Amino acid sequence: MIPQSFIDDLLNRLSVVDVVGRAVTLKKAGANYQSCCPFHEEKTPSFTVSPSKQFYHCFGCGAHGNIIDFTMAWRNLSFVQAIEELAHSAGLSVPKNELKRAERQPDILTPLLEEASNFYRNSLKGSKRAIEYLKARGVTGQTAARFGLGYAPPGWQALAKVLKNYEEQGPIDSGLVVLNDSGRRYDRFRDRIMFPIKGHRGRIVGFGGRVLDAGEPKYLNSPETRLFEKGRELYGLVQAQRAIHSKNRVLVVEGYMDVVMLHQHGIDYAVATLGTATTSTHAKALIRLADEVIFSFDGDAAGRRAAWRALGHCLQVIEDGKRVKFLFLPDGEDPDSFVRDHGAEAFEKLIETAQSLSRFMLDHLASESELNTEEGRAKFVKQAGAMLQQVTAPVYQLLLRKSVADMAGLSLEELDGIYKANISLPTSITTNNLKVARSVRSAPSLSRHLVRLILMQPSLAMDLQADEFSGAGTELLRALIEMIKLNGEMTEGELEQQFARSEFENTISRILSEIRELNGKIEVKQEFMDAIKKWHLQQRKRRIGELLKTELTPAQKLELLGLLPH
Repeated sequence: MIPQSFIDDLLNRLSVVDVVGRAVTLKKAGANYQSCCPFHEEKTPSFTVSPSKQFYHCFGCGAHGNIIDFTMAWRNLSFVQAIEELAHSAGLSVPKNELKRAERQPDILTPLLEEASNFYRNSLKGSKRAIEYLKARGVTGQTAARFGLGYAPPGWQALAKVLKNYEEQGPIDSGLVVLNDSGRRYDRFRDRIMFPIKGHRGRIVGFGGRVLDAGEPKYLNSPETRLFEKGRELYGLVQAQRAIHSKNRVLVVEGYMDVVMLHQHGIDYAVATLGTATTSTHAKALIRLADEVIFSFDGDAAGRRAAWRALGHCLQVIEDGKRVKFLFLPDGEDPDSFVRDHGAEAFEKLIETAQSLSRFMLDHLASESELNTEEGRAKFVKQAGAMLQQVTAPVYQLLLRKSVADMAGLSLEELDGIYKANISLPTSITTNNLKVARSVRSAPSLSRHLVRLILMQPSLAMDLQADEFSGAGTELLRALIEMIKLNGEMTEGELEQQFARSEFENTISRILSEIRELNGKIEVKQEFMDAIKKWHLQQRKRRIGELLKTELTPAQKLELLGLLPH
């Protein structure tokens, strides 16, 4: 038997638009999506998918249901098989529950989070200091109520007054309570303004908390739980969904207060990425939400690096007819401060100055090359080619290639000839039974292959030593091993966050994106063992080659004898 709590979690994590969209081509139709029904022949679309209700319905044949029903019908699978396939696509393992129905434990995490949210809201009403803080930030009572803002009072175990099972495992699993090494438990959030985070089904999945005075960290998020994964959620999406659908645009900012104040000033199509880097999952969801996606970043170097990372994810999922833009705010400004100081109309005018994805990408690449020299143009063409490979939207890619050709002083035919001659375009890469579905990426090196396998199963790194891997191209592998050994097993979102704004940031994001596209079951451990054997064999051959090039000392002769096959 599969626990109901796991099924609920699966329904929370996966969007019906994404699941159905893998099987049929969906087109936006108001707040919903439409296509011709996949279950019967028709010429006029009568098949509707509702992202808000997480439901599909065909007005022609009557087919309807959620993602599980669709997977069962479309793939001709049993209920359990459908669950397993959906879980695999979400990167989850299906737990098998052999207990009798009467002995099954219900899902208690959502009720716990709701109870905590009620407590925080009531605590805000009774805290003059917290209310004064919000007033000083310009937040009205109506806005606080709309977003369910609250206050976690000081004290180590304030939640013990409202959570009857405070001493049990549930509060720890929900992220509300921390258990320290000495076995003492205490509230994770203390003396903080609380921002409840809701999943796409409208249920609370976690919290963000901001200190009222000076202190670190300024913002504290819930840890990742089976309900909450930072790399998937968007703060404010529930409140913004109607405006996003009606205006067909979504504004992506970086902070909770940015979203709150923008909504208060009428810019109610804003969401935030929970203080974490934009992920490929975010990019896919945003492209599905609206035809126009605007990312807002600080104008400093850090903001531009974050924008470049988001651009990389968007290239992989952008569709013809979609518009992605990048807005860089004036120095010292963020959306919260700007809209309070200058008003909504000024912010809307600022949005109109946002750079298109293509302009931002090409200007950035041009700034790193000297287009007035042959060498600079060659560098520009090479760097642009690596990014063009990621674009699958045919018309958009063609237009980008034309722009690259114009800037490099080439014809489109000359540019395409260069790319055809120098860039391998495999449809898939196979290493034993590891199949990576991708269109134009080159085969991974062995060290990159090891990185991918460790990201899929971080526990594999625990028995490795970083210094046993040396040479060019192993820097990321060593860094990954050291990070996991230092922090223990980490989730995908935690790993991506740890590498954010490092020299390996884009590489990690690309590899994680590849992992999410894997098809079929993979024997990760066996792949890993084979790769380690191959690595040691390569290193032995390399060392033999080095020794044979020199006049050997007695010690080196003994080393060579030990390395040669017997």
